[in-house]
Amino acid sequence: MATKPPQPKDRVVYAEFGAATERPPATERPDLHPQQQNLKVQAARKGRKGKTVTVISGFEASAATLAELGKKLKAQCGSGGTVKAQTIEIQGDHRPQVMQILSQLGYPVKLSGG
Repeated sequence: MATKPPQPKDRVVYAEFGAATERPPATERPDLHPQQQNLKVQAARKGRKGKTVTVISGFEASAATLAELGKKLKAQCGSGGTVKAQTIEIQGDHRPQVMQILSQLGYPVKLSGG
């Protein structure tokens, strides 16, 4: 009887937009200058029970920098949110406002999705 080779437990089966793959942990990452980063902003509803969130991805920064930026964006938008795996999620559809704030901070921002 032939046996199957063991499958790795951390194998990625599905990854949504902006999911981090093959990247070192955020604590080891150096902060790039804002103009050297390419950020994408999109509104997503998948896996959130129909609730819309604004997802900002493409960051190349440490966890502390992301937490600080996330806090600033949440305060400016007047809503909650979280920082997950090099992405920032803001509750609600705040794409124009988030793009304006990030542009003022010097980040090149692109609108992604519909």
